[in-house]
Amino acid sequence: MSHPNITRASETIHNPDDPRHFMRVKPIPRTVRILCGGRVLAESNAALRVTEVAGDVLDPMIYFPSDDVSAALEAVEGKTTHCPLKGDASYFALEGAQPIAWSYGAPFGFANQIAGYIAFYPDEVIVEETGPNA
Repeated sequence: MSHPNITRASETIHNPDDPRHFMRVKPIPRTVRILCGGRVLAESNAALRVTEVAGDVLDPMIYFPSDDVSAALEAVEGKTTHCPLKGDASYFALEGAQPIAWSYGAPFGFANQIAGYIAFYPDEVIVEETGPNA
């Protein structure tokens, strides 16, 4: 369904029930590293930057291929959330602390670009981007 006052960009992924809720997923052409307490938790040359609009423009999040996460993350039992654009999220902690990361194990088909990826709370970690244009 289209709305006369909303323009859709072909690069965006839209919530089929709300055209004002959308995201853009872009590969990051640099090495991205996540650190916590001086420890490297993840490092990737294949990370994705996800920018989402859901009533407001949300801060961009970086998603890492799960194979590029070196930290032993523990599933947080009983903590899940639902996003009408991405699906159901599961959460992960580091050494029994509060949740530090999340993923969409089975995202909706239109958001399948983030399947197999993990995002970290930016206020819980240090995010470094290195390489060209960093």
